[in-house]
Amino acid sequence: MEDTDILISGASVAGPALACWLNHYGFNVTVVEKAPALRPGGQAVDFKGETHLTVLERMGILEDVRRLQTGGADQEIVDANGRRLVVMPGEFTGGDLEIQRGDLSRLLYERTVAAGCEYVFGDSITSLTETAGGVHVTFERGAPRVFGLVVGADGIHSNVRRLAFGPESDYVRFLDYYYALVDIRGNFGATVKMYNEPGRLVSTGGPKSAALFVFASQRLDYDRYDVEQMKRILLDAYAGMGWRTPEILGAVRQADDVYVDSISQVRIDHYSKGRVVLLGDAAYGNTLGGFGTGLAMVGAYVLAGELAEAGGNHRVAFRRYEEGFREYAKIAKSGNAGPFLAPRTWRGIRMRNWIFRAGLLFKIMMRMADRFATGIRLKDYSSSVRR
Repeated sequence: MEDTDILISGASVAGPALACWLNHYGFNVTVVEKAPALRPGGQAVDFKGETHLTVLERMGILEDVRRLQTGGADQEIVDANGRRLVVMPGEFTGGDLEIQRGDLSRLLYERTVAAGCEYVFGDSITSLTETAGGVHVTFERGAPRVFGLVVGADGIHSNVRRLAFGPESDYVRFLDYYYALVDIRGNFGATVKMYNEPGRLVSTGGPKSAALFVFASQRLDYDRYDVEQMKRILLDAYAGMGWRTPEILGAVRQADDVYVDSISQVRIDHYSKGRVVLLGDAAYGNTLGGFGTGLAMVGAYVLAGELAEAGGNHRVAFRRYEEGFREYAKIAKSGNAGPFLAPRTWRGIRMRNWIFRAGLLFKIMMRMADRFATGIRLKDYSSSVRR
């Protein structure tokens, strides 16, 4: 095979999923991750429909995901006095299988480490120089190395995309909302509860889920790695909000794990450039859109399978990956979760709540989600195994 040494940037979900498949097909895989270790916790992610479950089954992790699933419990939307207004069904938020992002990440990491994949934490790519025989890569800390191919699986703010394709502003569209996930301590009940005021949502409770904040905002200038700065953003954005928000903000002040980011979409014409290719949110991200993890897992399956089927010929494989996947990934180009989760008016909040009371409309939404999740014909790459 050609180009057997592959560098993947990003160790959340897309990167380790790709590493799992590439190792299965006989490639040598190195994963570099800027964070010093795997990030635990995070929001729950879900899988919907036959396509997602088939990929998990072919990976051999379906039963592990079922063992770790969180259950996709119903969530309550409440008023300022805590009275239930409407129930958001678990099937809407949790799909067929729901699992904490951190649990899925660790499952994939442990599986790929056991298979011999190399992980380098606490480092990041600083330059990519393509040559006739590979890509010369420099790092913030490690010594330069040469790889046959480089994969950007490093999220919506992809460093690889910036280095290979151009500045983030050319490819990422800000959708006028931000969200935050905060690992808070306190007794907020066994049921996830959501409370809205115009342009703001706060949600907490349940056995594992982090507190979720979604709020309308102009573009903010801040450091996504500065915890205290992100706490201040939330304290300012949610000042004066009712329900249990003051108590929740008190827990935010004491939290160690805080993450604030924009709700944005990635718009890019091609997933690859030379020997560099993008996967997951780096290529087709839509924050909180509900399909990100499924797209990443299916995308990893297709990209690795095409590389194996093409014998490592990246020109053929990257073209087939894009041709076979772009139509499926188009769901990431539509929709904005911000106005749905945090409508800007009281009227908008009431209309959103009404959707969950109107059984027929809710069923139509669920059928549309199922259609998007299963809208690809999965090739069988099993004959391409080289090990």
